[in-house]
Amino acid sequence: MSDSNITDFTNPSTFILLGIPGLEAAHVWISIPFCTLYAIAILGNFTILFIVKTEPRLHGPMYYFLCMLAVTDLVLSTSILPKTLSIFWFNSGEIDFSACLTQMYFIHCFSVMESGIFVAMAFDRYVAICDPLRHSTILTNHVVAKIGLAVVLRGSMLVLPYSFLARRWPYCRTNIIPHSYCEHMAVVKLACGDIRISSYYGLFVIFSVIGLDVFFITVSYIHILRSIFSLPTKDARLKTFGTCGSHLCVILAFYIPCLFSFLTYRFGHNVALHFHILIANIVYLLMPPMLNPIIYGVRTKQIQNRLLRLFTHKRI
Repeated sequence: MSDSNITDFTNPSTFILLGIPGLEAAHVWISIPFCTLYAIAILGNFTILFIVKTEPRLHGPMYYFLCMLAVTDLVLSTSILPKTLSIFWFNSGEIDFSACLTQMYFIHCFSVMESGIFVAMAFDRYVAICDPLRHSTILTNHVVAKIGLAVVLRGSMLVLPYSFLARRWPYCRTNIIPHSYCEHMAVVKLACGDIRISSYYGLFVIFSVIGLDVFFITVSYIHILRSIFSLPTKDARLKTFGTCGSHLCVILAFYIPCLFSFLTYRFGHNVALHFHILIANIVYLLMPPMLNPIIYGVRTKQIQNRLLRLFTHKRI
Protein backbone atom coordinates (compact mmCIF):
# COMPACT_ATOMS: atom_id res chain seq x y z
CA MET A 1 0.00 0.00 0.00
CA SER A 2 1.39 3.42 -0.87
CA ASP A 3 2.53 5.87 1.78
CA SER A 4 -0.32 8.25 0.85
CA ASN A 5 -2.77 5.83 2.39
CA ILE A 6 -1.16 5.88 5.82
CA THR A 7 0.18 9.41 6.21
CA ASP A 8 -1.69 12.11 8.09
CA PHE A 9 -4.47 14.01 6.34
CA THR A 10 -7.51 15.91 7.52
CA ASN A 11 -9.71 15.94 4.44
CA PRO A 12 -9.32 12.74 2.42
CA SER A 13 -10.38 13.03 -1.19
CA THR A 14 -10.89 9.28 -1.49
CA PHE A 15 -11.33 6.17 0.60
CA ILE A 16 -10.12 2.68 -0.26
CA LEU A 17 -12.63 -0.16 0.20
CA LEU A 18 -10.91 -3.50 0.77
CA GLY A 19 -13.90 -5.73 -0.01
CA ILE A 20 -13.74 -8.68 2.39
CA PRO A 21 -10.41 -8.51 4.28
CA GLY A 22 -8.73 -11.88 4.57
CA LEU A 23 -10.62 -13.35 1.63
CA GLU A 24 -9.13 -11.28 -1.18
CA ALA A 25 -7.96 -14.38 -3.04
CA ALA A 26 -11.54 -15.65 -3.16
CA HIS A 27 -13.15 -12.39 -4.27
CA VAL A 28 -13.92 -13.67 -7.77
CA TRP A 29 -15.61 -16.79 -6.40
CA ILE A 30 -17.49 -14.81 -3.76
CA SER A 31 -18.78 -12.51 -6.49
CA ILE A 32 -20.76 -15.39 -8.05
CA PRO A 33 -23.38 -15.70 -5.25
CA PHE A 34 -23.38 -11.92 -4.84
CA CYS A 35 -24.11 -11.38 -8.53
CA THR A 36 -26.73 -14.15 -8.52
CA LEU A 37 -28.56 -12.71 -5.52
CA TYR A 38 -28.50 -9.23 -7.07
CA ALA A 39 -29.83 -10.47 -10.41
CA ILE A 40 -32.68 -12.34 -8.70
CA ALA A 41 -33.47 -9.27 -6.57
CA ILE A 42 -33.61 -6.99 -9.64
CA LEU A 43 -35.74 -9.43 -11.65
CA GLY A 44 -38.08 -10.24 -8.76
CA ASN A 45 -38.75 -6.68 -7.65
CA PHE A 46 -39.25 -5.35 -11.17
CA THR A 47 -41.65 -8.26 -11.76
CA ILE A 48 -43.66 -7.25 -8.68
CA LEU A 49 -43.83 -3.65 -9.88
CA PHE A 50 -44.87 -4.73 -13.38
CA ILE A 51 -47.58 -7.11 -12.13
CA VAL A 52 -49.12 -4.57 -9.75
CA LYS A 53 -49.05 -1.85 -12.40
CA THR A 54 -50.68 -3.97 -15.10
CA GLU A 55 -53.28 -5.75 -12.93
CA PRO A 56 -56.11 -3.37 -11.87
CA ARG A 57 -57.35 -5.85 -9.25
CA LEU A 58 -54.07 -5.41 -7.37
CA HIS A 59 -54.51 -1.65 -7.04
CA GLY A 60 -55.03 -1.65 -3.28
CA PRO A 61 -53.17 -0.67 -0.08
CA MET A 62 -51.43 -4.02 0.46
CA TYR A 63 -49.96 -4.01 -3.06
CA TYR A 64 -49.09 -0.32 -2.97
CA PHE A 65 -47.03 -0.99 0.15
CA LEU A 66 -45.52 -4.01 -1.60
CA CYS A 67 -44.47 -1.73 -4.48
CA MET A 68 -42.88 0.67 -1.99
CA LEU A 69 -40.98 -2.28 -0.54
CA ALA A 70 -39.85 -3.34 -4.02
CA VAL A 71 -38.54 0.14 -4.86
CA THR A 72 -36.75 0.34 -1.52
CA ASP A 73 -35.14 -3.05 -2.09
CA LEU A 74 -34.01 -2.05 -5.57
CA VAL A 75 -32.36 1.15 -4.32
CA LEU A 76 -30.82 -0.58 -1.30
CA SER A 77 -29.22 -3.41 -3.27
CA THR A 78 -28.12 -1.12 -6.12
CA SER A 79 -26.45 1.23 -3.63
CA ILE A 80 -24.07 -1.57 -2.70
CA LEU A 81 -23.63 -4.23 -5.37
CA PRO A 82 -22.17 -2.38 -8.36
CA LYS A 83 -19.27 -1.01 -6.28
CA THR A 84 -18.81 -4.30 -4.42
CA LEU A 85 -18.60 -6.24 -7.69
CA SER A 86 -16.10 -3.75 -9.09
CA ILE A 87 -13.90 -4.47 -6.04
CA PHE A 88 -14.25 -8.23 -6.50
CA TRP A 89 -13.69 -8.23 -10.28
CA PHE A 90 -11.32 -5.32 -10.95
CA ASN A 91 -9.82 -4.57 -7.51
CA SER A 92 -11.31 -1.10 -7.90
CA GLY A 93 -11.70 -0.15 -4.26
CA GLU A 94 -11.16 3.59 -4.55
CA ILE A 95 -14.24 5.70 -3.83
CA ASP A 96 -14.57 9.47 -3.64
CA PHE A 97 -15.12 10.86 -0.13
CA SER A 98 -18.43 12.49 -1.08
CA ALA A 99 -19.54 9.38 -2.97
CA CYS A 100 -18.74 7.30 0.12
CA LEU A 101 -20.90 9.52 2.32
CA THR A 102 -23.67 9.42 -0.29
CA GLN A 103 -23.56 5.62 -0.37
CA MET A 104 -23.64 5.57 3.44
CA TYR A 105 -26.69 7.82 3.43
CA PHE A 106 -28.61 5.75 0.88
CA ILE A 107 -27.88 2.44 2.62
CA HIS A 108 -29.03 3.55 6.06
CA CYS A 109 -31.83 5.80 4.81
CA PHE A 110 -33.49 3.06 2.79
CA SER A 111 -32.96 0.53 5.58
CA VAL A 112 -34.98 2.83 7.87
CA MET A 113 -37.59 3.26 5.12
CA GLU A 114 -37.90 -0.51 4.72
CA SER A 115 -38.56 -0.87 8.43
CA GLY A 116 -41.26 1.82 8.19
CA ILE A 117 -42.90 0.01 5.27
CA PHE A 118 -43.17 -3.14 7.39
CA VAL A 119 -45.04 -1.11 10.02
CA ALA A 120 -47.37 0.21 7.33
CA MET A 121 -47.99 -3.34 6.10
CA ALA A 122 -48.74 -4.47 9.66
CA PHE A 123 -51.27 -1.65 9.99
CA ASP A 124 -52.87 -2.72 6.70
CA ARG A 125 -53.18 -6.33 7.94
CA TYR A 126 -54.59 -5.07 11.26
CA VAL A 127 -57.33 -3.06 9.57
CA ALA A 128 -58.07 -5.80 7.02
CA ILE A 129 -58.54 -8.46 9.71
CA CYS A 130 -59.82 -6.53 12.73
CA ASP A 131 -62.06 -4.04 10.91
CA PRO A 132 -62.58 -5.42 7.38
CA LEU A 133 -65.77 -3.48 6.64
CA ARG A 134 -63.95 -0.16 7.05
CA HIS A 135 -60.70 -1.19 5.34
CA SER A 136 -61.45 0.64 2.10
CA THR A 137 -62.60 3.78 3.91
CA ILE A 138 -59.68 3.90 6.35
CA LEU A 139 -56.85 3.05 3.93
CA THR A 140 -57.80 5.22 0.99
CA ASN A 141 -55.27 6.08 -1.71
CA HIS A 142 -54.82 9.48 -0.07
CA VAL A 143 -54.02 7.90 3.31
CA VAL A 144 -51.64 5.38 1.69
CA ALA A 145 -49.80 8.25 -0.02
CA LYS A 146 -49.51 10.10 3.31
CA ILE A 147 -48.12 6.98 5.00
CA GLY A 148 -45.61 6.55 2.17
CA LEU A 149 -44.54 10.19 2.48
CA ALA A 150 -44.14 9.84 6.25
CA VAL A 151 -41.96 6.74 5.77
CA VAL A 152 -39.74 8.58 3.28
CA LEU A 153 -39.43 11.72 5.43
CA ARG A 154 -38.63 9.74 8.57
CA GLY A 155 -35.85 7.80 6.86
CA SER A 156 -34.44 10.89 5.14
CA MET A 157 -34.37 13.08 8.24
CA LEU A 158 -33.18 10.49 10.78
CA VAL A 159 -30.16 9.42 8.70
CA LEU A 160 -29.16 12.90 7.48
CA PRO A 161 -26.93 13.60 10.55
CA TYR A 162 -24.86 10.49 9.71
CA SER A 163 -23.27 12.19 6.71
CA PHE A 164 -23.05 15.64 8.28
CA LEU A 165 -21.26 14.30 11.36
CA ALA A 166 -18.98 12.03 9.32
CA ARG A 167 -17.98 14.96 7.10
CA ARG A 168 -16.93 17.18 10.01
CA TRP A 169 -14.58 14.69 11.70
CA PRO A 170 -10.83 14.98 11.03
CA TYR A 171 -9.39 11.87 9.37
CA CYS A 172 -5.72 11.51 10.22
CA ARG A 173 -5.15 7.75 10.53
CA THR A 174 -5.88 6.02 7.25
CA ASN A 175 -8.32 6.16 4.39
CA ILE A 176 -8.57 2.37 4.12
CA ILE A 177 -12.02 0.99 4.98
CA PRO A 178 -11.94 -2.74 5.83
CA HIS A 179 -15.36 -3.29 4.29
CA SER A 180 -17.02 -3.71 0.90
CA TYR A 181 -19.18 -0.59 1.23
CA CYS A 182 -19.25 2.63 3.26
CA GLU A 183 -20.95 1.43 6.41
CA HIS A 184 -21.50 4.23 8.95
CA MET A 185 -19.30 3.02 11.81
CA ALA A 186 -16.67 1.57 9.45
CA VAL A 187 -16.13 5.10 8.10
CA VAL A 188 -16.45 7.00 11.37
CA LYS A 189 -13.96 4.74 13.15
CA LEU A 190 -11.26 6.08 10.80
CA ALA A 191 -11.60 9.55 12.35
CA CYS A 192 -9.00 10.64 14.89
CA GLY A 193 -11.34 12.84 16.92
CA ASP A 194 -13.95 12.01 19.55
CA ILE A 195 -16.63 10.17 17.59
CA ARG A 196 -18.94 9.42 20.52
CA ILE A 197 -21.65 11.70 19.09
CA SER A 198 -21.76 9.67 15.87
CA SER A 199 -21.68 6.39 17.76
CA TYR A 200 -24.40 7.38 20.21
CA TYR A 201 -26.58 8.86 17.50
CA GLY A 202 -26.18 5.71 15.43
CA LEU A 203 -27.29 3.60 18.38
CA PHE A 204 -30.20 5.97 19.00
CA VAL A 205 -31.40 5.58 15.40
CA ILE A 206 -31.02 1.80 15.47
CA PHE A 207 -32.83 1.21 18.74
CA SER A 208 -35.48 3.90 18.24
CA VAL A 209 -36.34 2.74 14.72
CA ILE A 210 -36.14 -1.00 15.35
CA GLY A 211 -37.55 -0.70 18.87
CA LEU A 212 -40.54 1.46 17.94
CA ASP A 213 -41.25 -0.36 14.68
CA VAL A 214 -41.08 -3.81 16.25
CA PHE A 215 -43.29 -2.54 19.10
CA PHE A 216 -45.96 -1.26 16.68
CA ILE A 217 -45.78 -4.44 14.62
CA THR A 218 -46.10 -6.56 17.77
CA VAL A 219 -49.10 -4.58 19.00
CA SER A 220 -50.75 -4.94 15.58
CA TYR A 221 -50.26 -8.70 15.60
CA ILE A 222 -51.52 -9.07 19.15
CA HIS A 223 -54.81 -7.54 17.99
CA ILE A 224 -54.72 -9.60 14.80
CA LEU A 225 -54.24 -12.85 16.72
CA ARG A 226 -57.05 -11.95 19.10
CA SER A 227 -59.37 -11.44 16.13
CA ILE A 228 -58.19 -14.67 14.48
CA PHE A 229 -58.74 -16.78 17.60
CA SER A 230 -62.25 -15.38 17.93
CA LEU A 231 -63.22 -16.87 14.55
CA PRO A 232 -65.60 -19.84 14.79
CA THR A 233 -63.77 -22.50 12.75
CA LYS A 234 -60.21 -23.74 12.42
CA ASP A 235 -60.29 -23.35 8.62
CA ALA A 236 -61.33 -19.73 8.95
CA ARG A 237 -58.53 -19.06 11.45
CA LEU A 238 -55.90 -20.70 9.23
CA LYS A 239 -57.11 -18.90 6.11
CA THR A 240 -57.10 -15.52 7.84
CA PHE A 241 -53.70 -16.06 9.43
CA GLY A 242 -52.37 -17.16 6.03
CA THR A 243 -52.88 -13.63 4.74
CA CYS A 244 -50.25 -12.50 7.26
CA GLY A 245 -47.72 -15.23 6.48
CA SER A 246 -45.80 -13.33 3.81
CA HIS A 247 -45.53 -10.24 5.97
CA LEU A 248 -44.22 -12.22 8.96
CA CYS A 249 -41.62 -13.99 6.80
CA VAL A 250 -40.17 -10.79 5.33
CA ILE A 251 -40.14 -9.15 8.78
CA LEU A 252 -38.03 -11.97 10.23
CA ALA A 253 -35.75 -11.96 7.17
CA PHE A 254 -35.08 -8.25 7.72
CA TYR A 255 -34.94 -7.56 11.45
CA ILE A 256 -32.93 -10.54 12.72
CA PRO A 257 -29.89 -10.06 10.39
CA CYS A 258 -30.22 -6.27 10.72
CA LEU A 259 -29.94 -6.33 14.49
CA PHE A 260 -27.16 -8.93 14.37
CA SER A 261 -25.12 -6.87 11.91
CA PHE A 262 -25.41 -3.57 13.79
CA LEU A 263 -24.68 -5.05 17.20
CA THR A 264 -21.79 -7.17 15.93
CA TYR A 265 -20.05 -4.13 14.44
CA ARG A 266 -20.20 -2.29 17.78
CA PHE A 267 -19.86 -5.05 20.36
CA GLY A 268 -18.79 -8.24 18.55
CA HIS A 269 -15.05 -7.76 18.89
CA ASN A 270 -14.46 -11.51 18.89
CA VAL A 271 -16.37 -12.06 15.63
CA ALA A 272 -14.08 -12.47 12.61
CA LEU A 273 -14.23 -9.40 10.38
CA HIS A 274 -14.69 -11.36 7.14
CA PHE A 275 -17.60 -13.26 8.72
CA HIS A 276 -19.29 -10.04 9.80
CA ILE A 277 -18.89 -8.45 6.37
CA LEU A 278 -20.31 -11.52 4.64
CA ILE A 279 -23.30 -11.47 7.00
CA ALA A 280 -23.77 -7.74 6.47
CA ASN A 281 -23.66 -8.08 2.69
CA ILE A 282 -25.53 -11.32 2.02
CA VAL A 283 -27.88 -11.89 4.93
CA TYR A 284 -28.75 -8.29 5.76
CA LEU A 285 -28.49 -6.26 2.54
CA LEU A 286 -28.94 -8.83 -0.27
CA MET A 287 -31.13 -11.64 1.02
CA PRO A 288 -34.18 -9.49 1.92
CA PRO A 289 -34.35 -7.78 -1.51
CA MET A 290 -34.09 -11.21 -3.12
CA LEU A 291 -36.48 -13.01 -0.77
CA ASN A 292 -39.24 -10.39 -0.49
CA PRO A 293 -40.61 -10.74 -4.05
CA ILE A 294 -40.20 -14.54 -3.92
CA ILE A 295 -42.09 -14.80 -0.63
CA TYR A 296 -44.93 -12.61 -1.83
CA GLY A 297 -44.95 -14.30 -5.23
CA VAL A 298 -45.20 -17.78 -3.72
CA ARG A 299 -47.70 -16.96 -0.98
CA THR A 300 -49.97 -14.47 -2.75
CA LYS A 301 -52.47 -16.11 -5.09
CA GLN A 302 -53.31 -12.90 -6.95
CA ILE A 303 -49.65 -12.45 -7.94
CA GLN A 304 -49.32 -16.13 -8.83
CA ASN A 305 -52.40 -15.99 -11.06
CA ARG A 306 -51.17 -12.86 -12.84
CA LEU A 307 -47.78 -14.49 -13.46
CA LEU A 308 -49.43 -17.64 -14.81
CA ARG A 309 -51.61 -15.62 -17.17
CA LEU A 310 -48.58 -13.64 -18.30
CA PHE A 311 -46.50 -16.73 -19.17
CA THR A 312 -49.48 -18.61 -20.65
CA HIS A 313 -50.28 -15.68 -22.89
CA LYS A 314 -46.68 -15.47 -24.07
CA ARG A 315 -46.59 -19.15 -24.95
CA ILE A 316 -49.77 -18.82 -26.97
